[in-house]
Amino acid sequence: MIYALFMVLMALGVQGSDNSVDLHEFHLSKCDIDYSEEESALQISISIFIDDLEMTLKELGHDSLKICTGSEAPEAESLVFKYIQEHLIIHVDGQPATLKWVGKEVSEDLAAVWSYLQIENISPQESIAVTNDVLMASFDDQQNIVKLTMDKNKKSFFLFDRTEYEGTLKL
Repeated sequence: MIYALFMVLMALGVQGSDNSVDLHEFHLSKCDIDYSEEESALQISISIFIDDLEMTLKELGHDSLKICTGSEAPEAESLVFKYIQEHLIIHVDGQPATLKWVGKEVSEDLAAVWSYLQIENISPQESIAVTNDVLMASFDDQQNIVKLTMDKNKKSFFLFDRTEYEGTLKL
């Protein structure tokens, strides 16, 4: 399917200056962090463009991962998780939290990967601090949207870029 999309874009002449296909003109990730009181857990979903993620992982020495395809490399999922762990940092009440991998899936438009994570056995009392510099080392114009929800009355929205990629929700 991805190959067919690539071929259609090539036929339409959608190319960058280096003859590579530009599937999008902007660099953006979206992250939703929701606290589940019932499970005493932060449930996290993050969407990252697959081509941007693969390019970044290639720069780190990991080639031909083919994320979310039928021929995905066996190590792809663990490399995606490792990358997210290094670039999405969460502190609960001033203490670093440990991300647990739940899984991943391709977006409906096949352009992004949704990764699902969880921070278990927590009950935030004071604050939740988020650092999200996903893909910022690779793209000058990278922006990362983070929506953090504790309950109906405690929500926060952050738009991070290279100049500011940390935010805190005070409880």
